[in-house]
Amino acid sequence: MCPSPDGKIHPATRQGPIGVGVIGYGYWGPNLARNFADCPDTDLIAIADLKENLAAIARKRHPGSIITTSPKELIENPKVDAVIIATPVSTHHALAMQALKAGKHVLVTKPLASSTEQCLELIEEAAKRKLILSVDHTFVYTGAVRKIHELIAKGELGDIYYYDSVRVNLGLFQHDVNVVWDLAVHDLSIMDFVLSKKPVAVSATGISHVPGKPENTAYLTLFFDDKLIGHVHANWLSPVKLRQTLIAGSKKMIVYDDLEPSEKIKIYDKGITLNGDAESVYKMLVGYRAGDMWAPQIDITEALKVEAKHFAACVTGKEKPLTPGEAGLRTIQLLEAATRSMQNRGQPVELPAVHARS
Repeated sequence: MCPSPDGKIHPATRQGPIGVGVIGYGYWGPNLARNFADCPDTDLIAIADLKENLAAIARKRHPGSIITTSPKELIENPKVDAVIIATPVSTHHALAMQALKAGKHVLVTKPLASSTEQCLELIEEAAKRKLILSVDHTFVYTGAVRKIHELIAKGELGDIYYYDSVRVNLGLFQHDVNVVWDLAVHDLSIMDFVLSKKPVAVSATGISHVPGKPENTAYLTLFFDDKLIGHVHANWLSPVKLRQTLIAGSKKMIVYDDLEPSEKIKIYDKGITLNGDAESVYKMLVGYRAGDMWAPQIDITEALKVEAKHFAACVTGKEKPLTPGEAGLRTIQLLEAATRSMQNRGQPVELPAVHARS
C-alpha cells in the first residue's frame, strides 16, 4: 500500500488487506486479535502489551505478527493502518488520540473514553483528519440485537412502551470503574442502537458492598419525552448470571435472553387493548390480547467477526460505522449522568444535547 502525498492511505489507493495493530492483550484483546487475524480484509501486523507475560502469550498465538511492549512502536509502524485499543478505560483517550494524530483509523473497546470532553476531542480529531473512529459496542454486532433493531424499525412492535434489562453475575469486581461503566454500558449501547428516541434524563441508585471499591450494584431509570421509559439493573454480586431484556410495544413484545443457546429472541403477540371513553377512567375498558409466540431465525455469526469485517469496510469507505464515536459519546453522557445521580441518591439528571464543536 502506498501513501498519498499527504501521508495517509485513502480508500481509492488502497490495495490488499488493511494493516491492523491491537494494543492490549489482557481480557478482551485476544478476542479482537483473533478475529482481525481471521478476517480476510485485514492483516494483523502487530500486538502490543506493556506486560511481558501477556506479550509472550501473544507471541505464541500469533507468530506471524510483530509483538512488542511498546504501544508507541505499534502506532508508528507504517504498515499499521488501523489501531484497535483494548486497554483500561483511563488509557483510551491518550492512546486513541496518539493513533489518530499518526493518521491511523481507530476502534476502541467500550466505553470510548472517561468523559464527554475526551469523547468530543477524539470525534473532532477523527473528523479533522477524515479517519474512522468507532467504539466496540459488541452487542450491536450480534444477530439478536440487529434483529431487534430491524423489528422495531419496521414498526412490528408498534409504539414502544418500555425497555427493561437485567445484567447481573457474580464478579468480576473492577478497581477503576463501577458496575454502571462496566456492565450497564452494554445495555445503554443496545438501547441507543435499537431505539429511535434518546433519553432526556436519568435517575440512578447504587451502592458498594466492598470497602474501597466502586459501586457493585446499580439501578438506572431512563426518561424520554413521551411515555417510553427505560430501566437497567446491573450487579456484580448476584448468585446467578442473567442477561435478559424485555421490550414492550403496543402491538408486540420481545424477550431477549442472551444466554439462550438458540432462541435468543422470542416475540409475543400479547398486550392490552383500550376501549371506551378516553376522557373518563371510569368508562375505560382494558382488554387483554394473548396471541402466539415465535422465535425468529437470527444470524449466529460471532459478533466480533461481524464487527471486524464491518470496520474494514468502513476504513475502505464502503460502509458507515454502526457504532461511530458519536454513539460512544451518547453512552458516556448517560454514564456520567448516572454516576452523578447515584452520588445524590437517585436525583434525576438532565441530559443536554452535546455535539462536536466546530
